[in-house]
Parts: sequence; C-alpha cells; structure tokens
Amino acid sequence: MQTDNLQILTALAQPFGLKVLGFVSTRTLYERRRRTDYWGDFMEQLLIEHIPFLQGKVQIEQIHKGYSSESKYIVFKNDQKFLLRTFDNKHYSSKEMEFEALLRMKEYNVKCSRPIEMGKLEGSGIGFMILSFIEGDDASEVLSNISLKEQLNIGFEAGEELLKIHKFIAPNNITSWYERKLKKHHEYLVKYFQQDVRIKNESRILSFIDDNLQLMKHRPNLFQHDDFHVGNLIIKDNHLSGVIDFNRYDWGDPIHEFLKVGMFSSEVSIPFSIGQIRGYHKDSEPDDHFWRLYSLYLAMCLISSIVWIIKVKPEETNIMMNKINRVLEDHDFFRLIKPKWYYED
Repeated sequence: MQTDNLQILTALAQPFGLKVLGFVSTRTLYERRRRTDYWGDFMEQLLIEHIPFLQGKVQIEQIHKGYSSESKYIVFKNDQKFLLRTFDNKHYSSKEMEFEALLRMKEYNVKCSRPIEMGKLEGSGIGFMILSFIEGDDASEVLSNISLKEQLNIGFEAGEELLKIHKFIAPNNITSWYERKLKKHHEYLVKYFQQDVRIKNESRILSFIDDNLQLMKHRPNLFQHDDFHVGNLIIKDNHLSGVIDFNRYDWGDPIHEFLKVGMFSSEVSIPFSIGQIRGYHKDSEPDDHFWRLYSLYLAMCLISSIVWIIKVKPEETNIMMNKINRVLEDHDFFRLIKPKWYYED
C-alpha cells in the first residue's frame, strides 16, 4: 500500500517539478507548502484525485487567511460551495473530536458548518475534513458599515448561539477546568518571565490574578469554541449567518469564551460586544461573579498573549501590545472588573 501511494504522489508531483523522496519527505512538503507556488497546485490535484467527495466536476480555491496551521479551500461542486480543511495526521484524533462536536452543534441547531466527511490521504501524512460552507462576510469587516442598533442585534444573536454551543458537556475523561487552566497559566508565567517584553504595572496585574484564581474551582466543564470573536463570525443581510473555525476547541468554563470580547470584538464594535453579553444572558445583566471571572480570564490572557505573539508572529508584537494596553485602560489596570465600554440600559 505504501509503495502504491508513493507512486501516486510521485506521478502527481512530476508535472510541477517536485520530487517526492518518501513519506517523511511528503509530510515535510506539507509542512513547508507555502515555500513554493507549485505546492498549491500539487496539493489541489492530490486532493481532487484522492478524496471521494471531490470526484467529478469540481473546482477548489485555497483560502489564504488566518493564523491556523491548517490549509483551507472553497470547493465548488454542483452549484454549491463547501469548505475543505487539510491538516497533519498527527492531529487526527483531535479532529475526530471536532467532527463529533460539529455533529452535536447540528443537534443543538447552532448556526455553523455541518460536517460532511473526513478521512486520510493514506501514506501522505495528510488528513482532511469537508464541511458545509457559511455564506456571508466576516463580522470584523461588516460591523463598522451598519447601524449601531444592527451591531447590537447581531451581537445578541451571537450570544444566543454561544449559549447553544455550551450545551455540550465535557466527556468524563476530561480533567477539571481548574487543574488544566492553572497548569497552563503557570507554564505561561514561566515563559513570560523569559521574555524582554513586559506588561505595564505588571505586579498589580499578577496580584489581581493570584487573588482570584480560586474562582476557577468547581466551574462547569463544557465545550468551548475557544476563538469566539468577530473574526470567526459570518454576517449576511445584516444578520448572523454562522460561527466558523471550531478547530481551536477546548473544554472548560463557558465564561472563558468572553475574554475574546475584551481582547478583540470590543475593539471592532462596542454595541456588538454588549449585545453578545446580553444575548448570552437572555437579555438580562450579568452579575458580579460573571464580571470577576471575565476580568480574571482577560488578565491571564494578557500574559499568554505576549508569549504567543512572540512565538508565532513576533513581527506583530507592537499590534498585540496596543491591544493589551487598551484592555488595561478599559479596566484601569484591573481596579475595575467591568470594562469602561460596557454600559447598562
């Protein structure tokens, strides 16, 4: 079987001037796909030839957007659009859980992509997932062009969808949120202190975090989208069309999802951000317990964000620091648990 697959890959690579040296080399090519223009054409032909769903008259177009290590493609088939994601097979078990989660989202009637098919390209080190396609535009690009009332309403719709997402309870083998989150935080702290970049009034922020860590004990262990913000929400006809990019999912406290409101969404649209919080809480105001956990997770995120940006996108460190400084101003260096931009009726 491996010999047959190697011959297939070799034959496909030849027209593009690529030499496949073996299966390890194939994976290396996959990981370095952006280094050559030929690799995109090679991959597209490989996918079309060996994924059953792509048989027949289809066209695929790669999406170059986002920070994910996965490759994404729009598939045009029978006058419909689909989304194809490819990934390293070492993540296959995690992707199976993501596929299962999307099936659950269908049960809960969440506005998001529906899972259609997943599998492996044997011998290539590549896995794939095919999903339905959400029509519309990124909320981050649309919100500033519509009325404040419409922004608020779309945020409200987003909050309602997030509440549905959180119906999915973690499997029994998932350890407690407190244990996992505390461990991650301590790991990030070690890495943070190895960096030259520092947060303003660092000691105050770290003290605020330490004083509130116990609040994470006994919190619900639920499915988290874990990247729920305006960049992963699609709008069509001035309404929420769907939630995308579940690939960073996790399990834990549902309130943790809202830190992305403080870090990202509020920078784009304050009415949307207020709407999301109110929509999630069924048009009522959240209590102080919500705000204290929200501000705890946001403060912890400032630490991890510095570590993450220096590792993944060091050229964007200044952009991230601007976001961090805005959050510090919003919370007066966490003297305030509720951000200045949030207002009640």
